[in-house]
Amino acid sequence: MYKILIVDDEARIRDLIRKYAEFEGHSVSEASDGLSAVHMCRQHDFDIVIMDVMMPELDGFSACREIRKASNVPILMLSARGEEYDRINGFQLGIDDYVTKPFSPKELMLRIEAIMKRTGANRTPTDNAKAKFDVYETGGLAVNFTARTVTVDGVRTDLSPKEYDLLFYMIRNRNIALTRDKLICEVWGYDFYGGDRTLDTHIKLLRKSIGKYADHIVTLRGVGYRFDDPVK
Repeated sequence: MYKILIVDDEARIRDLIRKYAEFEGHSVSEASDGLSAVHMCRQHDFDIVIMDVMMPELDGFSACREIRKASNVPILMLSARGEEYDRINGFQLGIDDYVTKPFSPKELMLRIEAIMKRTGANRTPTDNAKAKFDVYETGGLAVNFTARTVTVDGVRTDLSPKEYDLLFYMIRNRNIALTRDKLICEVWGYDFYGGDRTLDTHIKLLRKSIGKYADHIVTLRGVGYRFDDPVK
């Protein structure tokens, strides 16, 4: 059972999601605007937040930005708009999934389950992985797997949760051709309901985040991607 916070200014949307969530055995709290959602996340612990974009007081993007200052709670964003800009903006802020309205409540519950499986699996890397890949460095790019930090020429850069997961996985499998299906399966989970565009968006954001070291991430046309380490 998960503790879910539903944030939407439309009562009928909240009621619909609550109905399906409670049927699945989850505990549900509600907020009708972004400002209330921020306050609730500061006062209570939730397993996942379902956040609408267009809301009064504080829009979903701004609310997500405030929540991310103190919490890594998984966030699934809802929007009536499906433009690439909105998806990129959401992923840059650290959301875990993006669903366009109208949506299937049943599919939404499956996406929630998939997110929880992914985030749970990514919090506890194996002891062997931590020992073998404690710190990775190439040129001025330094990745600390244990501390979950990335620095570029001595300056720390903040990545979204999925950017960290994607970069860590690619470095751990550096110099290996990774198919799109393999990356999506390992980083998002085998039951991820998104598509290739989600992967491409995160690759684009990741390259931007690591600046001049972006050329280490090589596109393999018709296959996927590879993290090149020319030294090791």
